[in-house]
Amino acid sequence: MAHTNKNHVESFPPGKKITIVFVIGGPGSGKGTQCAKIVKQFGFTHLSAGDILREEAKSDTEQGTMIKNLMHEGKLVPSDLIIKLLLKAMLESGNDKFLVDGFPRNEENRQAYENIIHIEPEFVLFIDCSKEEMERRILNRNQGREDDNIDTIRRRFDVFQQSTLPVIQYYEKKGKLRKVDGTRQVDEVFEDVKAIFAQLNNQENHAAQQASGLSTAQINPLKRWFFDFFCGCCGTQEARNCVKMKVTWCVCV
Repeated sequence: MAHTNKNHVESFPPGKKITIVFVIGGPGSGKGTQCAKIVKQFGFTHLSAGDILREEAKSDTEQGTMIKNLMHEGKLVPSDLIIKLLLKAMLESGNDKFLVDGFPRNEENRQAYENIIHIEPEFVLFIDCSKEEMERRILNRNQGREDDNIDTIRRRFDVFQQSTLPVIQYYEKKGKLRKVDGTRQVDEVFEDVKAIFAQLNNQENHAAQQASGLSTAQINPLKRWFFDFFCGCCGTQEARNCVKMKVTWCVCV
């Protein structure tokens, strides 16, 4: 659950389960493309830190001008501002599952996020891609972005390498890093990504079943006899299969 800071940061409702996955990769690694596929198949809301900042940079405000200048110079925007904008977008979405793309970019981002939002990511998806391939993709995508010129691109590469590597190493030590080879074709990369998110879905479904279902260890002997008499699968793998397949005649469901 998020907590407020001195500038009053809004928070999620108490007790609400919020799922957050960070998606990290260099500029041009394919983060946005993979996130779009994850959204379509798994129902997440995709929040790109870069897109949110670029949108804010268009605003005719002192904050927008500051963000625009920093991005043009290939520098990083202050962490508390990024987090404030991300949290605002999360709350406005109405969803409870988020892909945060391009964040955290450095240890300051990570620490500020933990201090303000207090929701640990389920895992961090790292799309690993060579510098040469990322540069080729950016120069070919022709999106008209102000930061898509060769000098700024190379500065962004350097910033990513220097700043984001410690974040990757931090989550790897915690066992939360999920790394995929981003140099391949989009659909090939997504096969690996899909398997990672399918595993997360299975874990969440299993936890929900445990939370809502009766444990056979909690059933008194009379009830256990009743279940065993009418359905011999109680407490077995067959019972778990019945739950999974929604077999309505099984009393274990």
